[in-house]
Amino acid sequence: MLGSHLSISGGMVNALDEAERLQMECVQVFTKNQRRWSSPPLKDSDIAAWSSQLKALGWSDPSDFRTVSHNSYLINMASPDPDSRKKSLALQRDEIERCATLSIPLLVSHPGAHLGKSLGRGKPHPLGTSPSADEKSGLNRIIDALDQLHQETSGYQVVTCLETTTGSGSNLGYDFSHLAWIRDGVKEPERLGFCLDTCHVTAAGYDMSSADGAEAVLASFESLCGLDQLCVVHLNDSIGALGSRLDRHAHIGEGCCGDSCFEAILNHPKLLNRPMILETAKEEDQNGRNWDERNMERLRGFVRDRSV
Repeated sequence: MLGSHLSISGGMVNALDEAERLQMECVQVFTKNQRRWSSPPLKDSDIAAWSSQLKALGWSDPSDFRTVSHNSYLINMASPDPDSRKKSLALQRDEIERCATLSIPLLVSHPGAHLGKSLGRGKPHPLGTSPSADEKSGLNRIIDALDQLHQETSGYQVVTCLETTTGSGSNLGYDFSHLAWIRDGVKEPERLGFCLDTCHVTAAGYDMSSADGAEAVLASFESLCGLDQLCVVHLNDSIGALGSRLDRHAHIGEGCCGDSCFEAILNHPKLLNRPMILETAKEEDQNGRNWDERNMERLRGFVRDRSV
């Protein structure tokens, strides 16, 4: 299922309309302004229009995973600061509640930054090593935050999908073991899943630029986290080189991920029927063609069995 992160400007339903126009099979949205701590509640008219269009598209069953939301960039569930933590949890709870209201089953969320000692800029993280003391503290704060949120939203069907990161600054989630640590620690692991971003894992140091390398990376994720827990994939090429920790997305085939990265993911038998979302620039190419269309065309070209 290929889709893109689309704008809700002018009304949330506009993202669904654009997804239909571009013949997408899924979509990712923000449910509010992602750069503000508070936003007005969803309007009844927006909820009704969204729900009506979901039915029209045949996307109204949440178990089909056709719709995905991304949480606010302001949220830091790993923060050691009490005030920041309080604001982050309140905002994350609002994100969960909005998803529940809109029947959006998956909420992609950045794990957070521990704000302690971190590597110098551009220096690659060693992967597959034990987390540092600051990282362990941050990971445990995320566990506590999720346990609190799950208790406060008891009965909600929304799955929080922790996203892989580049590891810039003190951000956690650059190593697959971080995600496993969190899921192993929460009291309700069934409410937690994962999102793999191809740009992020490349910039974090996971080499998927060859067929063998791509298969090995997915095997590592399977071993540590379980591909059955991988609910969302972000398909972005990477401007940053392997291990650069640079979070800059490129159009498919225009960056450092390598064709084998996308081919391995799109053809993996355990990743069928997952929403696979583009987060590349919303622009037109030199011929005036929408880049989302071009990127989806390139991605479909990697699928070996066209009947899938």
